[in-house]
Amino acid sequence: MKKNKTENKEKSPKPKKRLRKQIWIIIIVICLIALAIYGLKILLWNEDNHNINKQIEEIKEITEVEEVKDTKETKTVNPPKKNTESDYWKYIKLPLISVDFTELLKKNSDTVGFIKVNGTNINYPIVQAKDNDYYLNHSFDKKKNAGGWVYLDYRNDINDLQDNTIIYAHGRTNNTMFGTLRNVIKNSWYKDTNNYVVNLSTPEENTLWQVFSVYKIKTELYYLTSSFGTEESHQKFIDTLLKRSKYDFKAEVTTKDKILTLSTCYDDNYKVVLHAKLIKQAAR
Repeated sequence: MKKNKTENKEKSPKPKKRLRKQIWIIIIVICLIALAIYGLKILLWNEDNHNINKQIEEIKEITEVEEVKDTKETKTVNPPKKNTESDYWKYIKLPLISVDFTELLKKNSDTVGFIKVNGTNINYPIVQAKDNDYYLNHSFDKKKNAGGWVYLDYRNDINDLQDNTIIYAHGRTNNTMFGTLRNVIKNSWYKDTNNYVVNLSTPEENTLWQVFSVYKIKTELYYLTSSFGTEESHQKFIDTLLKRSKYDFKAEVTTKDKILTLSTCYDDNYKVVLHAKLIKQAAR
């Protein structure tokens, strides 16, 4: 009897060994599930990129963008004193761009403008929804897409500019949307002074903006303020933006200026931000 018990014990798997085997099975299953999820995300990301690239090409085909010369209707905005070092006097000589919005509005009635940023791939129509969430995951054709689109803050009016007009887009790693806004904090971008302007065209007017601040910052809401209750808070806002800038653009900014803000993600914790002031406009 004692011998049989001993044999039975030897034949029975040890509890610890069985537990280790079960743990390894669980680990393998978890790894397989994680790989499947990761693979699915890559497939969806590539599909979203494909759809966005397709729309970008279609937009290029149907959109006429042309440079226009100044006319009697062209206005310079809040010029500094002529004896200052500001490059304002250089940039107001640059041409405006004018965009034919006929086909764009047919494709998406939310279209409110078109933006071009020198030294980047940013050359897109701008849309606006009733909130700041819709175009985070919908593209220009209004279909679901994690790449989203370039959109104007719902609080802003593109035809009646507030103190600060804000435009957002995802910082896509394939360099679409605001993916190349990261360029503005690179020395190579800063060294080319032709990059210091932003062109914005709307169905109502064409405008030119002079860059005065670029930086990377932890995610916050302060620079996304659209209007100010007092001149003091407004001036403090301007001073803060100038102080934050990675580079000195030698631009004079006052509370009389209209500001344009471009914002995108640098990574999960930081944003890349560009600020420019309105220097020239022409009604269409």
